[in-house]
Amino acid sequence: MQNRHHLDLTWLEDCVALSESLNFSKAAAVRYVTQPAFSRRIQSLEEWVGTPLFERTRRGVHLTRAGELFCKQVPDLIRALYALRSETLDLAGQEVPEVVFSATHALSFTFFPAWLRNNEKIARFGAFQLLSDTMRACERMLNQGETQFLLCHYHPQMQLNLDMARYFSVRVGTDWLRPYASAVPGKEGEAAKPRWSVENKKPFPLLSYSKESGLGRIVANTASVNRRKRGMEVVFTSDLAATLQVMARSGDGVAWLPESLAALEVSNGTLCPAASEQSDLCIPVEIRLYRPAGKLSRAAEELWTIFVEDRL
Repeated sequence: MQNRHHLDLTWLEDCVALSESLNFSKAAAVRYVTQPAFSRRIQSLEEWVGTPLFERTRRGVHLTRAGELFCKQVPDLIRALYALRSETLDLAGQEVPEVVFSATHALSFTFFPAWLRNNEKIARFGAFQLLSDTMRACERMLNQGETQFLLCHYHPQMQLNLDMARYFSVRVGTDWLRPYASAVPGKEGEAAKPRWSVENKKPFPLLSYSKESGLGRIVANTASVNRRKRGMEVVFTSDLAATLQVMARSGDGVAWLPESLAALEVSNGTLCPAASEQSDLCIPVEIRLYRPAGKLSRAAEELWTIFVEDRL
């Protein structure tokens, strides 16, 4: 290939998106560009590098050996460039240091605001930007260098789309994933009961998570829940725990929700746990913060030090 181009940072970000999905249509949609334009940009990158990075066949798209080497290091390069730009502008007095978090929807509603507000050390840093999305999208943003931190629920059985050799993490909280159903008022003097119980062998309608959801990965990889699947009929699927919570409250089925998200509904008497606290159908989870192993901006590094010290 002839090197006829100057390198465009956009091409590197395109390359990361394509290496993750190995599908031109999906990668183009993620990058908000038409597939023909996306294909041209990948081709321009390959011409700049001087060798094919992706092999296109009837069976699909695959990384070449050169592509595997290149794509493994590109995310770190993108992050380093953005960190250098931020530090340069900060030194010139042209930018207030800004830290960007990505967080899954459930934690954006519950944990994140209180976490920052109640920690004086963190509050003094001033402005933060929060990007709230599905787990899959948050992983993609972290991989592509669009955010410095990823906040999510974590369980050892879940599969992360992160190369853990290139990331650090710290536990910043704990939570539970419990099954919840709408509350049915009890008889006089009796407490409300869940519309369905998941601890007996009777079938029940399941409000399920999509593959984009991190909570869905945890539920899907929990053996006790899988054993109970014979009594489940999936009636609705969503990326969002908040959506499933509304449907559970309305009596449409049972949803596994973070206890932190469902707590208000339970106290209001509109939701009930559909399993006892001791049930193995209740899943203990961590709330973890992830960051790249490479150097971040000065403000982000100072924040990370606070997160680690608070954990200790």
